Amino acid sequence: MSRRTLNLTARTIRAHRARTGSRWRRLESAQQALLVLVHLYKGEPFAQVAAGLDVGTTTAWRYVRETTALLAAQAPPSDKDCAAPAARVGRT
Repeated sequence: MSRRTLNLTARTIRAHRARTGSRWRRLESAQQALLVLVHLYKGEPFAQVAAGLDVGTTTAWRYVRETTALLAAQAPPSDKDCAAPAARVGRT
């Protein structure tokens, strides 16, 4: 996992919290990003990553769910990715 990925994820979380006016969270945005990326990258169970950052399992689950939705919203639409190469193939 790169530092760039961690920073991008933390910035995304921080921007979401600012937009929604979130006043208090158990973890800072960088810690939440780390929790989520460790879970996704290494496949660590919620209980294990939660214990590592001293939060509950349910909190870890909510953080992963929230962050993956935020990151997915930034991804380009998959229909455009698949349609562009197919259109080029048909023209040749």
